[in-house]
Amino acid sequence: MDLKSEKTDMYIHSGVVSAIRGRSVIVSLDQNIHCESCSARGGCGIADTGKREVEVYDPDRNFNLNEEVQVTLKKGLGQKAVFWAYIFPFFLMLLTLGVASLAYEEWVAGLLSLLILIPYYGILYMQRNYFQKTFRISILKT
Repeated sequence: MDLKSEKTDMYIHSGVVSAIRGRSVIVSLDQNIHCESCSARGGCGIADTGKREVEVYDPDRNFNLNEEVQVTLKKGLGQKAVFWAYIFPFFLMLLTLGVASLAYEEWVAGLLSLLILIPYYGILYMQRNYFQKTFRISILKT
């Protein structure tokens, strides 16, 4: 990310408002030269490309197109997101593979361990409002 704020539990990244859709503001994040030295760049995803867009739900403030802003995110939320998106489904697949291999042939157990991800990610999708509130990204005028 761009800068660590005074509070060490937040990351701040600069960007420009590229679109406004209802109560959501689309921010194009600037390419960042500081990403090379950041310890969180492996899990961040912003360092991978030159331009990234983030949708921020923010009903309280008024923003204009092409306005420079800063996007903030709490550090701990990244680890929580990685857990729900990657780590928990991995262990769910391993558990399903282990249990299914006791009762079925190897190829069926492998197929079941992959198919278990469909309802899992479906449940995550149905809970998207909860996750939008939990993984709140804030936007600040500069």
